[in-house]
Amino acid sequence: MGRKNLKEDIISGKNISVLGAGSWGMTLAILLSERHNIKVWEFDKEQCELLNKERENKKFLPGIKIPDSIYITNNINDAIADSEIILLAVPSHIVKGLTKDIGNKISDRIIINVAKGIETETLQRLSEIIYENTKNKQIYVLSGPSHAEEVSRHVPTTVVIASIENDLEKLKYLQKIIMTESFRVYTNDDIIGVELGGALKNIIAIASGISDGLGFGSNTKAALMTRGLAEIQRLGLKLGAKRETFSGLAGMGDLITTCISKFSRNRFVGEELGKGKTMDEILSNMVMVAEGVNTTKAAYKLSQQLNIEMPITAEIYNILFNRKDALESVKSLMQRPPKPEIW
Repeated sequence: MGRKNLKEDIISGKNISVLGAGSWGMTLAILLSERHNIKVWEFDKEQCELLNKERENKKFLPGIKIPDSIYITNNINDAIADSEIILLAVPSHIVKGLTKDIGNKISDRIIINVAKGIETETLQRLSEIIYENTKNKQIYVLSGPSHAEEVSRHVPTTVVIASIENDLEKLKYLQKIIMTESFRVYTNDDIIGVELGGALKNIIAIASGISDGLGFGSNTKAALMTRGLAEIQRLGLKLGAKRETFSGLAGMGDLITTCISKFSRNRFVGEELGKGKTMDEILSNMVMVAEGVNTTKAAYKLSQQLNIEMPITAEIYNILFNRKDALESVKSLMQRPPKPEIW
């Protein structure tokens, strides 16, 4: 017998709620609407009305039409009613409050989180926060190199899905629900590594942007990406992740994309810092959230608590929160005592 093709191995017709109508949430809503029944929750009433009227998210995804089949609402209860799957696509710092508000209402649903970050106060991963607020073990994480601006235009993209239960059959089930001809999903059995890779790469993307802003070249960016990956892996292994995860899509793959892409918000923040702008100036002109700023604070705290050496993270922390000059941080990194590459 020949191998099955994708169309023979997909699941259609599911009721899915996407919470968050930003670039990534709306992109996934549009993608999934090709085969499923989609409802989208937009927290801002005026923006919700605008999305329904124009059927286009001109703020985040200009030129991408929202299919009429997608139901957009400002009512959270309306949004989550009758859906088997709840897809969380709000910024990472919103996840805690939102899941606390609706935790008892989604305790029996499949929850897929696509936000990337670490909670700055508790230093928890987002899946830990979601579980704490819902007591639901059906929690999944979708992550990988996937800028919404490209996915919304059907640019070939690959991601991974992992879960706290690590039930392979359920992972395969969701894989078949989410995959399309341009959006390929792999299963992964390491939710800790998947979450940490997706969150921590944003710190290195800020560093890469600073390098661009300072006018450095490919040598510098390659150094930041490889040594940055070493830091991510060092912390990840300490927290129970698997080494191989950081060589995959949620690790190296997401890191590369975020460090080099023109769509990367975190790389943009770094570039503006490298050009001499202040954080207040940069953030006041940004429409979308740069998750790496808060993640830097959380990762720095973790590195201090666990006594993990993360020199790039420490320097980005000093630039962001202690106003250290970017060139001084470069000197600090380059003039550290010599040591072996692998240790």
